[in-house]
Amino acid sequence: MTHSIAEGATPGASSTGEAGSASPAPAFELHGITKRFGDVVACDRVDLTVERGEIHGLLGQNGAGKTTLMRILLGLHTADAGQIRLHGHPVMIKDPLAAAAMGLAMVHQHFSVIPALRVWENVTLGEKGRIDAKRAARDVEALGARYGLEVHPNARVENLTMGQRQRVEIIKCLRRNPDILILDEPTSVLTMAESQDLFDVLRRVVQEEGRAVVLISHKLDEILNATDRVTIMRAGRVAALVNTHETNAHELAHEMLGRDVSLRSDEAAAIGLMSETVESLEEAAEGATPVDSPVVLQIRDAVAWGPGGRRLLDRLSLEVRRGEILGVAGVEGNGQVPLSQVMSSLLELKSGTVEVNGKQVRTGRPGAMLAAGVGVIPEDRHESGCVLDMTVAENLLYTDLDEVSSGLFVNRRKVRAKAEQLVREFDIMTPSTDTPMRSLSGGNQQRLVLARELARHPAVLIASQPTQGLDVGAIEYVTARLRAAAEAGVAVLLISTELEEILTLSDRVAVIYRGHILGEMTRDETDLERLGLMMGGHAA
Repeated sequence: MTHSIAEGATPGASSTGEAGSASPAPAFELHGITKRFGDVVACDRVDLTVERGEIHGLLGQNGAGKTTLMRILLGLHTADAGQIRLHGHPVMIKDPLAAAAMGLAMVHQHFSVIPALRVWENVTLGEKGRIDAKRAARDVEALGARYGLEVHPNARVENLTMGQRQRVEIIKCLRRNPDILILDEPTSVLTMAESQDLFDVLRRVVQEEGRAVVLISHKLDEILNATDRVTIMRAGRVAALVNTHETNAHELAHEMLGRDVSLRSDEAAAIGLMSETVESLEEAAEGATPVDSPVVLQIRDAVAWGPGGRRLLDRLSLEVRRGEILGVAGVEGNGQVPLSQVMSSLLELKSGTVEVNGKQVRTGRPGAMLAAGVGVIPEDRHESGCVLDMTVAENLLYTDLDEVSSGLFVNRRKVRAKAEQLVREFDIMTPSTDTPMRSLSGGNQQRLVLARELARHPAVLIASQPTQGLDVGAIEYVTARLRAAAEAGVAVLLISTELEEILTLSDRVAVIYRGHILGEMTRDETDLERLGLMMGGHAA
């Protein structure tokens, strides 16, 4: 590799073919990229070419190497072997600043915005020199209007929904006017309408401005809907490169997993194949949990307040029975996060009660829900589901040390034995139980959280966005485990903005709107039009 673009060359310049006619060089090319992390080969001699004026899909399971590959392109990792070419010229991208100077930008799956800062402050973060606040705010408004990414420049990010926070990330990238825009699982926290708006923005960026976009995703429907070509990665290698209009969901799923997947299954519905979801509703209704099962979780008239006097929960009431999955559906930002926080002992109710097996549990008290038999799969596994700098073993057992302790001391031998048992039982892919949590793929991190929570045999399991950001294989595993937990008698509260996931997993569906349960329906009563109206605030 060379240190920068060759002297005298201009990014975006045309290359000349054998016949002497000019043809535009690709936006970027990766040749033979290899990257190892210890004994793990994350990328194995990967070739990838992305043309200007195209949306290129990068598809694969978690751990397939797709994010690592893009982090190499962004200068966040250094390849052990291989070459990068931008606009036909070999380059060395030593760090993210160099990547930005060369016209590369990335919207990461886990947002880099700072909640305490205002929108315009986040957008200008890292820029050199004195920042003109008024000009920055005008830029935010102008970019928002141009691309349909409206967000108030003076709003504090901590008060924004996840969808609005992503808009801030994209505006921050577009302000730097990149030639190449990379988006990592961009719809994992968006509603269907927000996702479609995002794809409209990407098409405008590509078709009207000639940029190149890489869309990293595990969702087959959005890859088929949004991209021109797709590169599928499996186990660190390129498994296939296809033109999107020449393929289908079955073929993509087969290339992703190396095996056939039934697209009438729960995991397929959870990745967005709505027609399959609708067709399967009547079949699934026969297995619904009987309504006479005992109530395990009961929430009555829950009221919670947030910063600035914002009402987060508004007399919310619901109940979950033994062996039942109750799905809470709603547009993101309508109280799902506060509900999960209450059940995680992170938020205290102003009024109302929570009961588990008939006993009232104090809210907002650390450890109270845990002691009452409530397990939690949090929405953001990095923020509250695990400690990235701790080992796999430590993350598996830090909530339940009694089993691995001898008196006042933790028995390391017991820790290792119990951790290895859970790794085997939940098929967690890790070099060892001493591996740092941050080294695991997103799917394996989620398996670990599942393993830890289910190993305690909870009476209630709160699953908040459990498949967010996961690939089809990991979704298949997580949905199967949730069903198995319910069949074993656990009362499962499923909180998700993935409507297909709600419809295929839930015995009953409750619609949340502005912190209140607007209505409920059983699985066999589910009507998509009625559900959509309720999610928009119209009582059925």
